[in-house]
Amino acid sequence: QVQLVESGGGLVQAGDSLEVSCVASGIIFSIGVMGWYRQAPGKQRELVATITSSGSTEYADAVKGRFTIVRENAKNTVYLQMSNLKPEDTAVYYCNADSIITSRDRYREVWGQGTLVTVPS
Repeated sequence: QVQLVESGGGLVQAGDSLEVSCVASGIIFSIGVMGWYRQAPGKQRELVATITSSGSTEYADAVKGRFTIVRENAKNTVYLQMSNLKPEDTAVYYCNADSIITSRDRYREVWGQGTLVTVPS
């Protein structure tokens, strides 16, 4: 069985930076696209950023220029580096991965448990 384990969330002041990480555990042969999503109170979950196995990235307009998604394939890890944080960034941030192949199974999509990032106004 595969799991996505997230860490790094917390309370930060507006204008500061924070990095959250996500590690895919298990005996993994390959992973397709990995990404970060977020869900603010009272809102739907939305895309933040994605990165392919070859390093191609996409960002939501709201975070473009402030956030950077980084992937280390050898560690099955994806990071989200967040700069110039704003109160509007307050949300639970979820890690996502698709097309995971392990020693036993194939997974279409796996989600992490989420990590809370709070930026007070």
